[in-house]
Amino acid sequence: MRAVTTKRAVVIGAGFGGIALAIRLQRAGVQTTLVEKRDKPGGRAYVWKEQGFTFDAGPTVITDPDCLTELFEGTGSELKDYIDLMPVDPFYRLCWEDGVHFDYNNDEAAMERQMAALNPADVEGYRRFHAHSEALYQEGYVKLGSVPFQSFWTMMKAAPVLARLEAWNSVYDMVARYIQDPHLRQAFSFHTLLVGGDPFKSSSVYSLIHALERRGGVWFARGGTGALIAGLVRFFEDLGGVVRLNSAVERIETEGERTTGVTLEGGEVIAADMVASNGDVVHTYDKLLGRTPRGKAKAKSLKSKRFSMSLFVLHFGTSQPQKHLAHHTICFGARYRELISEIFAGPALPEDFSLYLHAPCATDPSMAPEGMSSHYVLSPVPHLGAADVDWSVKGPEYREKILDYLEERYIPNLRRDLVTTRIWTPQDFKDDLNAHLGSAFSLEPILAQSAWFRPHNRDDVIPNLYIVGAGTHPGAGIPGVVGSAKATASLMLEQARAETLSA
Repeated sequence: MRAVTTKRAVVIGAGFGGIALAIRLQRAGVQTTLVEKRDKPGGRAYVWKEQGFTFDAGPTVITDPDCLTELFEGTGSELKDYIDLMPVDPFYRLCWEDGVHFDYNNDEAAMERQMAALNPADVEGYRRFHAHSEALYQEGYVKLGSVPFQSFWTMMKAAPVLARLEAWNSVYDMVARYIQDPHLRQAFSFHTLLVGGDPFKSSSVYSLIHALERRGGVWFARGGTGALIAGLVRFFEDLGGVVRLNSAVERIETEGERTTGVTLEGGEVIAADMVASNGDVVHTYDKLLGRTPRGKAKAKSLKSKRFSMSLFVLHFGTSQPQKHLAHHTICFGARYRELISEIFAGPALPEDFSLYLHAPCATDPSMAPEGMSSHYVLSPVPHLGAADVDWSVKGPEYREKILDYLEERYIPNLRRDLVTTRIWTPQDFKDDLNAHLGSAFSLEPILAQSAWFRPHNRDDVIPNLYIVGAGTHPGAGIPGVVGSAKATASLMLEQARAETLSA
């Protein structure tokens, strides 16, 4: 039943977080307009179609489908009415240059057999690690994942549990406590890279990702992540929500200490009782609120923070199927700790790399023309502030280097069978997504930039301005940004109901 019927909201940016927030507001009766500067919704989950190939920009690892199912509660509709989620098995195939590979999935017996082949003692160590991951999942995700940390007191209430679980340790240190084999240490610590974190510096709280995957599985939307976005947008519109594409916001309008709506490039004003930004958090304060004292002060503060690495992404299609590839392959390079340090700190683009290779046709052949195969491969790279790289020059060179590596180790005859390629660089993250420094995941997820220490879901000075997405609590990744939408929606609906009752 709709509890709010008189308020209007504008959500800036149609990424996963913005769409999930818009759905929650619209289904509660807040008339919501979702504005997006690009020609298609999705944000980082944009999609291209070329020569019959479908190329998802990402993210392509869908975990915790319940966070998506929850968006449909109380509406009479279900996720399956709009989206077909397909299980991925194995979750990941992990490969090393010394010939070791490990299929990571939800078959505990099969995983333990693989661990025993590498180091028998690590089987029991893994069981203890998994138990610790489960405890972190319950405390860090179930209890706190969608709770807005608006006050330091909220953080302090969570502190004893986080201390008991040793949240100050890094993910890698926590894994290494239980597991000895160097391959397995990498296998159970790389996940933070999927949300922009350095496993040697990110809080061990992020070890919960392992339990999250074991509980909920890893999934892929039939037709690609773009089809998932399209289904959610269609659901939002069926609820009565309005989507405005090709509608870049020039500024957030304020009057006194409140926002009154947004002005689009071109001068159109959309009035609103509440505004939420799913845009880059630095861009939101520095550009959209840059003429206000609050915007200037907050932008200056944010620019002093640590930001996640960026990504180099190469999309390519082949004229032959690649049936030997798993859906998700993690291609570990010769170095781990040293490489990750250079990715986050620079000062230059490392000569070597580790890669994530996406082969969606392993699960959904419709992602390419019949008998062909669609792929992308991404390489974590320094953001623009950590390494001074001219990607207009380096991008094509880096593409060739990666193609050579893939052909040598993973895809024989790749160049012979190559049909089309497209690259996406840190400069594109900056230019197309307004990402500060070209960061792919916003603020780096270290303990000192988590929960209350992260930009708040509701602004501290402008009470009807809200933030959603990777730049606020809890952080990046589909479960993270959808969880941020739940946290932000709770605050916005609280405000809407209070103002409606007092009117």
